[in-house]
Order: sequence, then structure tokens, then C-alpha cells
Amino acid sequence: MIIGIPKEIKNNENRVGMTPGGVKELVKAGHTVYVQASAGVNSGFPDEEYIGVGAKILPTIEEVYGIAEMIVKVKEPIAPEYSLIKPGQVLFTYFHFAADRALTEAMVKSGAVCIAYETVEKADRSLPLLIPMSEVAGRMSIQEGARFLEQPQGGKGMLLGGVPGVKPAKVLILGGGVVGTHAALMAAGMGADVVITDISLPRLRYLSEILPKNVKTLYSSEHHIREELPSTNLVIGSVLIPGDKAPHLITKDMLKLMMPGTVMVDVAIDQGGCFETSRPTTHDDPSYVIDGVVHYAVANIPGAVPFTSTSALTNATLPYALALACKGWKKACQDDAALAMGVNVVNGKVVFKAVADVFGLKYEPLTF
Repeated sequence: MIIGIPKEIKNNENRVGMTPGGVKELVKAGHTVYVQASAGVNSGFPDEEYIGVGAKILPTIEEVYGIAEMIVKVKEPIAPEYSLIKPGQVLFTYFHFAADRALTEAMVKSGAVCIAYETVEKADRSLPLLIPMSEVAGRMSIQEGARFLEQPQGGKGMLLGGVPGVKPAKVLILGGGVVGTHAALMAAGMGADVVITDISLPRLRYLSEILPKNVKTLYSSEHHIREELPSTNLVIGSVLIPGDKAPHLITKDMLKLMMPGTVMVDVAIDQGGCFETSRPTTHDDPSYVIDGVVHYAVANIPGAVPFTSTSALTNATLPYALALACKGWKKACQDDAALAMGVNVVNGKVVFKAVADVFGLKYEPLTF
């Protein structure tokens, strides 16, 4: 198969679809890989490393899309890429369709086969291609939250972990999945006073056993969240419904419960955000203030640490990319039910029910 790895063009997206090590495995398996010039430079992977493992370099994004049977990238295509996508071309990337009607309609119109990393789901409900970026995003949410608690960034001027004689900041984490767990580990390690919520009692019991003692668990309900907000300094939103829009756990009227300078980090912004007042921001302009509360809603948080993120992502995606390349997308999905769950749009049809439901589009079950 001919595989293309274009340079990401979303604002401050410094990751690349695959490391040279991943490309080497595809080439060893007999495939041809074209990488756009300088695609990996911001992740720490110069063109020479790709050439060294057998990839071919193309100067423009148009040439990569034009020659490739399968595109492997990180973020969803944005408007300048829509016209480059060909009918029948396989796109293997994060899509987050439920948060973007224009993207969904463009991919339906393109006739491409869109396989979304974030909905590849194993029988145990785990999301193997979302987990590595969730781990990064969870840890980064605390790193960024701590920064925006600083007074020059608009925050209350608190050190997350405090110092002897001064209490640490209180962190409220909404959602006890992979993002929330890694956020709790990072916040606890920095010395914060942490509360993590979830609607699953088995999950809360598990978290209570594995997390440090400065992390308390709390059943998630609107009442409990409202009770916690007046004393909270940093809120992390990390709820996820695979392939669907995130629910709004903090509404606009709840902002008045918070102290001025409180920081909210919405890690769920790729799926529409779990705060009613969230809107996507960028690494160039990451925050804004509503009712005295600092909102941080960067839609590609792991893009700030691209070397780590690209390496972690390739570790997870490579086996699936090899299967798609070696077998073709239909046979690969027939052989792997988890990969089949990743197929969202095929030849103009929406085959993932949650996406169809969000936009009122016709849902057609995946067939081979």
C-alpha cells in the first residue's frame, strides 16, 4: 500500500502521524511511505531520519494526499485539506466528528473511508488509541492549570502544592477515566488537595485503592459539584462518551459559585467540552476569562509536547496501521472488531451511530 504522512497544519499542532521507527516497520512490511518535507521536524524527527528508514520525501501536502492510498496523521483534516481527500482514500487519524458538523459533512462528501482513533474500542470498553494521548493530556492539564493559577496568567496567584504553613490549592477533577486518573496522579504528586469524581462506584473504589492519600473520591452529581466549587481553585473537565458530545457538567450559572481567579481546564473540548462556557482555544491564545474564571480549552493539549506525544501515539497506532496496510481496511476490520469500531464514515455514509444522531444524519450500519 502507498501510505502518506502529511504535515499537520492545525494551529500549533507540532505532532506528526508517525515516528521514523514506525515508518521503518511499514517499509519492512513492503509498503511505500511518503512523508511531507519537514512534517516531523517540530516533533524532533528531521527528514533525514525518515529517509534513513526508507521513506520518500515529498515537498507539498497536495502531493502527499495525491499519491497516498492511506493517510496517517494526528488531527482531523481542516478546511484547506478537504478538497485534497479522494474517494475511497483511507484516513486514519483523530476525527472527533461529534464536535464538528462541517468536518462530518465534508468527509461524507469526500467519499473517503474515515477511521477515527478515538472510537477504536476493545471488548472491555477500553480505547487503545485514545489512551496514550489521554495520559499526556491528563498530566498536561495539571501542568497548564498550575501555570494559569499564577497571577500574571489571570489566576488567583496560588502555588498548586503550597508551601509549609500555606495550604495547597484544591483541584476538582470531573471524570475518573484515563485523563482524570493521570491528572490526579500529577496533581497529587505536586502536593495539591485533590477530589476526583465519577458516576461509577466500582471505578471510584478502584481509584481510592490506587491513588495517593491526598486524592479523595466523590460520586459525581450536580449537587456534589456545586458543593465543591466554592472551595476549588482548579477544575479539570475530563468526561468522555466515546464518539459522542461531552455533557455540560458545569453550566454558566455555576461560575458565580467560584472564587475569582479559579482556573478551569476543559480536556473534553475535542468532543464539544464539558463546561457550558467552553470554546476551543489554541496554544497561541490558550485562555479567556468569564465571570472572573479563567478558561483553558486548547483543543490539542498534547501538541505542546510533540516528541513525547508522537512517540506514544505511534506505539499505539502502529499495529493497526500495519493491519490496514497489509490487509486493506475491509479485511483488517473484519478480523478486528475493535478496529471496526473506529470506522465512522465510509463512501458518503455515516456508519457510527452517535455521530449520525448528533447531527440528525442517516445512520447506516457498517457492512463489508
